[in-house]
Amino acid sequence: MEIKILGTGCPKCKNLEKITREVVEQNGFEATITKVDDIMDIMKYNVMATPALVVNEKVEIKGRVPSADEIKQVLSKY
Repeated sequence: MEIKILGTGCPKCKNLEKITREVVEQNGFEATITKVDDIMDIMKYNVMATPALVVNEKVEIKGRVPSADEIKQVLSKY
């Protein structure tokens, strides 16, 4: 699966990336994680509030940092 973390580099964005990487590693998910920090690229996803979690080009979570359990639930669908 392809995971993108949308955010300009704020503490919340960095936190989402950290938690997502931990969840992927701990659960053995096969995933590529990319950080998208270019505002023009972020706007292509119609996200008005960052951070956002995009899985396989679908925006799953936006505007907040979810718990590790919530991220695991989202990734488990893929």
